[in-house]
Amino acid sequence: MVASDREVVRGPEQVKWIQFAPYFAVATILVVLPLFLSSYTQGVMTRFLVFALFSAGYNLVFGYLGLPSLGHAAYFGAGGYAVAVLKLHYGTDLFWLGVPLGILTATLIAALFGLIALRVSGLYFLLVTFALGQLLFSVAWNVKWLNSPGMQGIAGLSFPSFGIPGLTVNSTSYYYLVLLITAFCILALHRIVCSPFGHALVGIREGEDRMRALGYNTWLYKYIAFIISGAFSGVAGVLFAYYNYMIDPNHLGVGTSFLPMCMAIIGGMGTLLGPVLGAAVIISVELVASIVTPDRWPLILGGIFVLTIMFARQGIGVYLVELSKRAGYPYGSTKG
Repeated sequence: MVASDREVVRGPEQVKWIQFAPYFAVATILVVLPLFLSSYTQGVMTRFLVFALFSAGYNLVFGYLGLPSLGHAAYFGAGGYAVAVLKLHYGTDLFWLGVPLGILTATLIAALFGLIALRVSGLYFLLVTFALGQLLFSVAWNVKWLNSPGMQGIAGLSFPSFGIPGLTVNSTSYYYLVLLITAFCILALHRIVCSPFGHALVGIREGEDRMRALGYNTWLYKYIAFIISGAFSGVAGVLFAYYNYMIDPNHLGVGTSFLPMCMAIIGGMGTLLGPVLGAAVIISVELVASIVTPDRWPLILGGIFVLTIMFARQGIGVYLVELSKRAGYPYGSTKG
């Protein structure tokens, strides 16, 4: 009887270690593995982190609030264009200047577009966000000030400078910079979705009329979430511009907006790490497809999306979480 009681006491700790083991393993891989990889592979991992952040920020509106947007590339691209304009017209790639400006630009555009888009909901919200995103795409395409001479978009970007003599940024150090920023942003999103504010967003998604009857200003909650989501998308856009060495109008268009939606659906929308897993799946498949059959990448992406909708509608991440829970012993178990 005493032995059984001791096992009951240790049960929760065993479950906790089993549940957190995958997170420790992933963190170890992300920190250690890039040291032994080529600069190209480091770039692929940097791309994964950028789109993981983009998708996680987008998921605040799509997954937790239930509003499908096809215009979030507007805030992603706005962040990228902010640092690109600094480089093109003012000759500076200072990190301490470009990042705040990019986030501020994306946040202000999200605040403006939110006033328009949140007047409607459902399918109409999808169409309005699509139209607003395409509007920004058209502006970037036609305004010469937003394009390098002789091309659409702004090229000639580089890794950011910190203004510290002797400190230079290469592919390895930039990867770790992006990893640090992405981890910080994911933790910030975790605090948001686990707060009363985040629970209110889920309540609005499940029953807005009910939340309104309880005294919540649902429009204000949606508006704040929309702005926060746009700000995180802007952070991803800034990091992407430095990584990609250029930004163009396509990064404001519907094709770029579709990517975080697809990542969230594949990984598990309405979960914190589902979009991160979806980004890992898509970026990995994109890498393989670019080597084997680059012309058929859109077909492969569409196939993955359809298979997910048919056989894993809740998202891959949800099923993996359930599997990890089954791997642990239930509390109070005396199973050896």
